[in-house]
Amino acid sequence: MLQSSIHYGIHFGLPLVVAIVFYKTYWLKAYGIMILGMLIDLDHLLANPIFDPNRCSINFHPLHSYYAIVVYIVLLIPKKVRIVGLGLVIHIIADTADCWLM
Repeated sequence: MLQSSIHYGIHFGLPLVVAIVFYKTYWLKAYGIMILGMLIDLDHLLANPIFDPNRCSINFHPLHSYYAIVVYIVLLIPKKVRIVGLGLVIHIIADTADCWLM
């Protein structure tokens, strides 16, 4: 229960805090874009089984690989795609926390 609360708290709460603190004038749009970072979980559909509660996503699924994470971090640099990068990095932070709590 605690693991799920932390995992989903980071997934939904941290983008909200970042949006409100750093993107005050258009926080709702920034929050929505960051939440779209969860679309990288579509790579779970490539796994068999699709969901395994004892599997760490980091470096198992293609969009959770170390190579992909480097790309997500690089997306934090250009201002035009920074919000997208934030959403993806926050997603990876949530999944990393989940792995640590296993």
